[in-house]
Formats: sequence, structure tokens, C-alpha cells
Amino acid sequence: MSKERTNGQPRQSEGVRAFKRGLDVLHEVNRSGGIRAGDVARALDLPRPTVYRLLETLEELGYVARSASDDRFRVTRLALSLGDGYDPGVVICQAAAPYLAELSKTLVWPVDLSTYENAAMVVQETTHSRSPLSIDRGMIGKRLPMLRTSAGRAYLAACPARERDLIVNHLRRIDEADDRPFLEEGRLGRMIAETQARGYAIRSEGEYNPKTASIAVPIVRNGAVFGCISIIWIRSALGIEEAVAQFVSLLGETASAIPVSP
Repeated sequence: MSKERTNGQPRQSEGVRAFKRGLDVLHEVNRSGGIRAGDVARALDLPRPTVYRLLETLEELGYVARSASDDRFRVTRLALSLGDGYDPGVVICQAAAPYLAELSKTLVWPVDLSTYENAAMVVQETTHSRSPLSIDRGMIGKRLPMLRTSAGRAYLAACPARERDLIVNHLRRIDEADDRPFLEEGRLGRMIAETQARGYAIRSEGEYNPKTASIAVPIVRNGAVFGCISIIWIRSALGIEEAVAQFVSLLGETASAIPVSP
């Protein structure tokens, strides 16, 4: 029996068309690293209700998960298993999202979760979009310098010495002008030692963004650093001593509670 044809081409059944749309949506979520339903609809030129239904189906099947902090969809370990493996950044982001959402109810200033990637910390989750005090938007995927942010400093101080040496040597080869003062042996050593002694890192002198300051704590399990949680505030609104008193214990409790395993 011949298939029905439209303009000389076989007519695509509704089932095949829906399946293709579902794959297109999954591909767009994977490509983006984290995206809202409305942005998927615009990118694929599909009706918003259709995209919502497809995302709900993919979520029910376990291939995507909606972030509790910013309503973005990301692929899950199940979807990534269809390829070469899974992305640790996606895994930690899924585990941490509800904890960051809960933290944002207490801490009005924005909070980021970042992971290490090729000489930078990459923001995987954030509450910037929900914080009325945020002056930054579109933080997901943003690369943060290792030496001039609290997240980078927290990671360097918490990671094993061999890994830290590899990262520092990489930074020396990259040789960014803004990093050079922080790569001086004495200054770098003091920063690492002070951060290790405190258990958290600070950025309070306008070395990355002159308008803001930040504190970060590492997420560590059995010697492995999975990422860092940072809180960012406007420098003129809060001194570092007051910020430490208000934020450090809550950040530390959250970092300890996130269910990750090495």
C-alpha cells in the first residue's frame, strides 16, 4: 500500500511529527546547557503550549529536569547516558538546585553554584533571576576567573595540591594581565593559606567587579571538590565582617547538605 503524499512527498504521520519535535526540544535543551520553555519555543518556532507539553513529557520520562531556582530545563544523567557519558556539571546542578532555591528564601542577595572547567569557574546554577538585589543577569554559563573571584579562590584552596599546581601552571601559561599580580608566589601562597584556614574565600577589594563583593565555600566530599557556592552583594551596602557573620554558616550548611558523592 502506498503512503499518502503531499506535494510529491510522503505525508509525515502525527506520531512521527510529535516524536521529531520532542527530539528537537531535547536537542535544544542539551545545546543550551539550561533554557526556559519560552526560549525553546522561540528557538524552534513552535507554539508555547506544544513545547510545554513536550518538556513535561521529557521530564516525566526522566530526560530533562526543571531547575528549582530559575525554571530552566536541563538534560539529566539519563539523557547524557545516550552519548558518551554524563557531565558532572549537570549532575551537581541537579543536586544543588533545590538547596539553592531554599537558601534564596533566607539570603536575599544572589547565590551562584559554579564548577571548575578549563582554568575558570563556570556558573551552573544561580538565584540572580530571583533576587531583587541582583545587578547581574544571564549568569548561567558565565566563566569566572580563578584568582579574582571568591569561587575560584575557594576551589584552589580546597582542591588537592597536585590539581592546584596544574591549574596555577595553566594560568601562568595563559598569562592574563589582570591575573599577574595574583600569581606572585608570596601573594598566591598567602591567599591559599588564609582561605584554607578560614574554610571560605572572600573577594572584597573590587578585584573582579568593582561594585560587588562575594564569599564562597567549596562543596567537598572525601577530598574531591565538586564546585563552590558563592553569595554576591553590593560592596557599598555591606561590609565584609558583617557579610561573614550573616552568610558563612548558611553557605557552609548548604554546601554540606547537597547530596553528591565522589
